[in-house]
Amino acid sequence: MTYNKTVPNPFLSAATYALTHIDSSQSDVVPYEVKRGTFEVDLRTSPRVPTGPISIITLASADSNYMWGVSTQAISYIDVSDNKFKEVVHYKDPAAKDTPDGKLDRVLQETFKTIDDVKKAVNVEMGMDEKDIFANIYTMVDKDNNLYSAYKRKIRVFSLVDASNPEAGIELVREVDFENDVAKGETYFAMLVNMTYDGKLIVVGSQSARILDRETLEVLGKTQFGDDELITNSIAVDSDNGIYVASDKVMRKLVWTGTKLSTDESDGAWSSEYSYGDTPPSVKFGKGTGSTPTLMGFDDNDDRLVVITDGVNQMNIVAFWRDEIPDYAVQVAGTTSKRIAGQHKVTCGLDPKPAFIQSEQSVVVKDYEAFVVNNVREHGDEDHLIDVFAGGPVLDPAYGCERFEWDTKTHAWKSVWTRNDVISISTVPVVSGPSNIVFTNGFYKDTGWEVTGLDWNTGETVFRTVFGFDNLGNGAYSIIQFFENGDLLFNSLGGPTRVKL
Repeated sequence: MTYNKTVPNPFLSAATYALTHIDSSQSDVVPYEVKRGTFEVDLRTSPRVPTGPISIITLASADSNYMWGVSTQAISYIDVSDNKFKEVVHYKDPAAKDTPDGKLDRVLQETFKTIDDVKKAVNVEMGMDEKDIFANIYTMVDKDNNLYSAYKRKIRVFSLVDASNPEAGIELVREVDFENDVAKGETYFAMLVNMTYDGKLIVVGSQSARILDRETLEVLGKTQFGDDELITNSIAVDSDNGIYVASDKVMRKLVWTGTKLSTDESDGAWSSEYSYGDTPPSVKFGKGTGSTPTLMGFDDNDDRLVVITDGVNQMNIVAFWRDEIPDYAVQVAGTTSKRIAGQHKVTCGLDPKPAFIQSEQSVVVKDYEAFVVNNVREHGDEDHLIDVFAGGPVLDPAYGCERFEWDTKTHAWKSVWTRNDVISISTVPVVSGPSNIVFTNGFYKDTGWEVTGLDWNTGETVFRTVFGFDNLGNGAYSIIQFFENGDLLFNSLGGPTRVKL
């Protein structure tokens, strides 16, 4: 069963987990049932592929017996058949920082008490810093089981040496370097990838977007954004090849017409400024939205929207009209454009309100319902890798989450429930569609790391997987996943782990 009525992209490896944020609409909805309860788990004894430190998602292979494990340091091919979780082959990424084998695991067994402890572990013992987390962060697998990876100014394509014998290895089969095709001042490039519904590769940098032939990597179309803008999150794609991109100032819809990447209104493209604020002290990148655009509404007769959180210090959840602005639409008070269908202040039930209520995570969207978290702490480190290692054990976490609903009759948001005691450090939340449970990953002073599940309708805590104080319990900018049988797939600082509940 599908949720949100997202149309599966036939050029992706699977309808679920072929790319970051689960599907082309970036819904963060998992179509698998998860049982309720409290579970004590030792991650050291669970099947794990040691890698990292950022293992954002374990991707669906075109062969359902396997998954691609992708981290900032390596690429793995993992046998998941018959409830297994065993690495078949390992590819050391030549573009990644060469941290000695086993060093990350040893660092993760340390007890961090001060920020200096974390800096020593990350900068000295591992020899890494913030720039090393941008390898392979947004990746994708196509129907032919090719894995597309972005790193700095390159797009790289990996595949199995022999599809019938995965143990033969993983190879880099194609790559393109855009070093000579990057605008002046574009600080990084080729960070984000997705796929059009006619099988073209979408590549978005910090200030640009390109359409590539997925087989030759030839550039078929390009557009450049403002040199004062910065894109730090991924992109959503609809089945009509609308491409939704949010910079730190402007929300855009681009359109791939089949022959050009269009910004023209006559082709259905549009742009709209939205509100932004100050650069937060922790977790989040930049002063604009921290969320990847997420599509909401898929029936022609209902509201069709794209949703983000904005960048003001105490954020709003914002919905934009995805297609033509309806005749009945009026400009919402306090918004910058009539393109904005509605916005609502996020409070997370916090009183008094902290200086920042902000998120670096996407909005979770199921039907016309949405969920957001607050994860900007009052104190952080300017190096985001140090910051994410320290969040929780060393630096006090932020609190709060909130569930919203879009009313298709009044065309407005309403808050359904808040929780001011739930913690989400830096991991992307997801919702189990059939179980109606939304999951976060947080660190609690008395019990340590855990994945917490809240009833989607009431906000009541109905699920806890308690990891304790082991640093492996830190999801670190990754996304929470589940297997079809309900096992937890936890993308830890130390690599993806299959947790049998």
